[in-house]
Amino acid sequence: MQSSIFPQILFTEPSADYELLDSGEGEKLERYGAVLLRRPDPQALWRKAAPALWNTAHGTFLREGRDGRWRFSKPVPEKWTVRFGGLAFHVRPTAFKHTGIFPEQAPNWDWMRAAIQAADREVSVLNLFGYTGGATLACAQAGARVCHVDASKASIGWARDNAALSGLADKPVRWILDDAKAFVQRELRRGNRYDALIMDPPAFGRGPEGDVWQIEDDFVALVEACGRLLSDHPVFLAINGYASGYSQLAYRVNLEALLGKARGGTLESGELTIQESQGGRFLPCGIFARWREGKA
Repeated sequence: MQSSIFPQILFTEPSADYELLDSGEGEKLERYGAVLLRRPDPQALWRKAAPALWNTAHGTFLREGRDGRWRFSKPVPEKWTVRFGGLAFHVRPTAFKHTGIFPEQAPNWDWMRAAIQAADREVSVLNLFGYTGGATLACAQAGARVCHVDASKASIGWARDNAALSGLADKPVRWILDDAKAFVQRELRRGNRYDALIMDPPAFGRGPEGDVWQIEDDFVALVEACGRLLSDHPVFLAINGYASGYSQLAYRVNLEALLGKARGGTLESGELTIQESQGGRFLPCGIFARWREGKA
């Protein structure tokens, strides 16, 4: 197996419908289509490159204790459509500061497409914590059958809307509203197996039945259970992380535990970043560990 302990830096560049304009002093300024949004980001631990540009933002997310709210200085639609990473998405500023897209995932989507197409066979993918469907849609677009699992009914509805926007509504995707831990256990009992696994766990979450997810308590057991869901000839595995304080090495070690059935292939881990269009700096946005059969 090809492997390097040294972390890789994946980065998303500015594009027609999305760019990270600037960042700094605990904030980031992004453009989604024609709308500029200003959001908190603790990783932006430097000075802003273009301070005057921030005054042009349509909306600013304000922290108020443990809560937050949006303040809009210009009219903004309730939702609007952008094209990004070869897909189409509804963007909607939410009460949790999210917009429905994690742009730093675009390099992972390209990598997943390439792995599926290189397999030259039917590939079944399990996407846990699937959110609004970016990875699900990229895999379906490449020809895979996908099982998309999320504990939020609203997120699944949003993902299905994105599938329709992207012209992928008729692709073989199962949309499952369920707690990730409970779903994996049921799949094991059913004897179902998958050729590829995507996991994007939050630090904390609740399932539709009130089940609690706590990454420090539940992550390792879920990884081990997912290892038993793998087919005899896996195509790829990918784990992404946004929980502050964890290293990419922690995810890499857990991913290695999933590779008992894998032979050869390429193992990578590192940071997910977005490149600014103003200063050219790379804003850290998360960590990843991933493996695919063959050469990357």
